[in-house]
Amino acid sequence: MSHSISAVSLQDDPDDEGPDYREYTTKRSKLIRMIDWSHVFFTFTPHIMISCTSNLMLFPIFPIGSKPCTNIPPYLPPTTALIFLVFQILYNWLTLPSFEPVRTEFRKVLDDAIESPIIFTTGVKCSIITLVITIYLARMDKAVYLIDFVTFEPPSSWKVSHDQIMEMMRHQNCFTTDSLDFMQRILGRSGTGQATAWPPGITQCLDGKPTDNSVEASRKEAEFVVTDIVKRALEKTNLKATEIDILVINCSLFSPTPSLCAMVVSKFGLRQDVETYNLAGMGCSASLISIDLAKKLLRKREAGANALVISTEVITPNLYHGNERGYLLQNTLFRCGGAAIVLSNKWVDGRRAKYKLLNTVRVQGNTLKDYECVYETQDKDGNRGVTLSKEIVKVSKFWENTENVDYFRPTLTQ
Repeated sequence: MSHSISAVSLQDDPDDEGPDYREYTTKRSKLIRMIDWSHVFFTFTPHIMISCTSNLMLFPIFPIGSKPCTNIPPYLPPTTALIFLVFQILYNWLTLPSFEPVRTEFRKVLDDAIESPIIFTTGVKCSIITLVITIYLARMDKAVYLIDFVTFEPPSSWKVSHDQIMEMMRHQNCFTTDSLDFMQRILGRSGTGQATAWPPGITQCLDGKPTDNSVEASRKEAEFVVTDIVKRALEKTNLKATEIDILVINCSLFSPTPSLCAMVVSKFGLRQDVETYNLAGMGCSASLISIDLAKKLLRKREAGANALVISTEVITPNLYHGNERGYLLQNTLFRCGGAAIVLSNKWVDGRRAKYKLLNTVRVQGNTLKDYECVYETQDKDGNRGVTLSKEIVKVSKFWENTENVDYFRPTLTQ
């Protein structure tokens, strides 16, 4: 392999004389060495097995020594003609002189099976052993594949700028001047863009209507987001709703009855025996926890199964109406959003999957500082909200805790 160099620039336009952003280069050979070829082998082993089995089936379809057909009948449909052509090419390949020893041994096996009907001949035994080893290797992997995923694309009516967000806060008629100035500063440093999504129950105050934080408005937001991503995920993966075996939904701050899982089952007509799990109160880590749960459920299933994982958060009922700074952060940092991920443990999905899930590791904080860094409660005036403590930065610095690295160390070399 040639020693090729690929360079990627972080600038949008190489001719633009803007800031001198750094560049990075990497050798393609290094990228190839990063591939774990054992995972590639396990992914394609079943397909190799099917190809070999198909080749063996060509012998009785095209008897050895017969003259191959060189012309394709013109009346055949296009699909049938293509299959006919593939078999003809394979037949011509198998009739090459170099395959004469294979054909001779295959004739002996057929003669033994016809004249002396012994079931387990040497050829049959070798074939059975090969198939058993291949199937064992394929099943030993217990692979979980991410077939595809989609993210929520909000309509233009949901998108607001920073100025519109501050206007919505003023329309609440509950914030002091100091609180508005504080939210303005946080919003400017939040890293959010000028077209982020807020739900209609809150944005309608820009049109002179009162803010709607009711359960019904919250349910409408959840239904709109979840329905959109589930529909597009099923279309993108060419799956029917009845083909979903496991459904996991996480939404931390909105957990209605009936659950969001029940809403999806009812709206899309999932099977009655589908396994549903609705996770709440798990914060930003809920998405990874959902993936870990789906992975464990898929690996325990012997037969192939599909899992649909949905991550979302509902903003409508969680707008804080007080003036304590610890609670005001949630009014400027969080937005509407959602993602739907389709996982599968079927080996036939290995080739079309985008990713293969290798490792998931969970670590649970067990101190009071960990427990109270994100805390839903009420302020002194009785306004409900989520307070973010200053300890959240220290708690989230996972890699600085050397004890937690021990959980990852066995998987870092994979």
